[in-house]
Amino acid sequence: MPRPRIVLRPTDADAPRELVQALRDRFAAVRAELGIDGPYPADAQAEAERVAAQPPAPPERDETDTPYVTLDPPGSMDLDQALHIEREGAGHRVRYAIADVPAFVVTGGALDRATRSRGQTVYCPDERVPLHPPVLSEAAASLLPDQVRPAFVWDLRLDADGVLTGAEVRRALVRSRARLDYATVQRQVDDGTADEILLLLREVGERRIAQERARGGASLPMPEQEVTEREDGGFTLEFRPPVAAEEWNAQLSLLTGMAAATMMLDAGVGVLRTMPPPTDEALARFRRAARGLHVDWPQEVSYGDLVRGLDRRDPRHLALIHEATALFRGAGYTAFDGAPPEQREHAAVAAPYAHVTAPLRRLVDRFGLVVCEAAGRGAPVPDEVRAALPDLPDLMRDSDRVARSAERLCADATEAAVLGDRVGEVLAAVVVDHEEKGMEVQLVDLPVLAKVRGERAELGSGIEVRVEQADVATGTVVLVRA
Repeated sequence: MPRPRIVLRPTDADAPRELVQALRDRFAAVRAELGIDGPYPADAQAEAERVAAQPPAPPERDETDTPYVTLDPPGSMDLDQALHIEREGAGHRVRYAIADVPAFVVTGGALDRATRSRGQTVYCPDERVPLHPPVLSEAAASLLPDQVRPAFVWDLRLDADGVLTGAEVRRALVRSRARLDYATVQRQVDDGTADEILLLLREVGERRIAQERARGGASLPMPEQEVTEREDGGFTLEFRPPVAAEEWNAQLSLLTGMAAATMMLDAGVGVLRTMPPPTDEALARFRRAARGLHVDWPQEVSYGDLVRGLDRRDPRHLALIHEATALFRGAGYTAFDGAPPEQREHAAVAAPYAHVTAPLRRLVDRFGLVVCEAAGRGAPVPDEVRAALPDLPDLMRDSDRVARSAERLCADATEAAVLGDRVGEVLAAVVVDHEEKGMEVQLVDLPVLAKVRGERAELGSGIEVRVEQADVATGTVVLVRA
């Protein structure tokens, strides 16, 4: 089952904390267990430093007068995307600039080999293991404010309903004017102080959400855990409520990925992000779970609309969110060169889709961008990119497995830290899933997901559990039904 992403936010880094150190030691041990704790390869680091000091020749097109902005979590430095939106008749023109990572990476070089080995940036609560050296990902190639950077600019035209009517991609120089974060954008939109571009982001985002509903697309509202170190040496763990601005921004990425997939299919070459539709059996099981949890699901409502409307604060809805994970299985990458693949669509997107908007953090995007830019010019895809495509699905599958393992093991350790001073206590919980030898529960007063031994209870029902063990060093939490 997917776990919520965990963010570790220290409140007083100078205070001595044995528990904090134990948790950080566990995170380091997780990276060692997964083999991702070593330094960046020296030859690849040296190559990155050389290209950062002597950037590649800039593209001919200059769009530095366009006032792009970036929108990311607070403190982010690896900025892949910058956006600009303007009205165009009853619709919109969206320009979405993506960091031109291919300009910095020589195919076959040390940096290329290192990124193929890593596959993606792996995020742990205390630090990240980057796909590229920070001298590139957080400096020379990042779309930082007031810096001129090469980018792939997606020029997307939308009609009055938010339907994509035209898409082009080109290389150009860009300059971001501001680095924004989701909470700030949401606050400015809500209190009426937002710039025009942010109001247009909301407008486009809401229209694209409506289009997603019309297609039958779905997104899983998994909660996100946020961990705060307390001054007394303990931890506070709570769910971070999402803001609408995150979904508006995500819709731009989905829009671009859908345009990229269409370009690839038209060109007969590329790599898609695919996912099969849920089976009839999985849908029937999900409908039974909804009925058992007393969640109303009219026959005419799609599973995507139902899932989108679930409230993670409602215990019954939270249980159904976890049951819905069975509908989102089988995602992978499909490379093709010639005949289009049999599986072309991503079922949750409800359309063909490709990853092209995060090349600083994900390997496959670097190649997808080059494919689309060449196809857009009517030029042949470079031979070295074509040759790399067949290997990308396996490379990304392996890196996905590592990233998921890091997320799960770090979540286990964090939850053990939170429960460390609760051993022996009886806590209220809600059953969110059935396991072979027990259940998985969500604690009521703490955003902790954990397995419980003992007699099963109905999904969505409230039970009491006793904390028998919480070991940070091994990431072990043992709960039994009280």
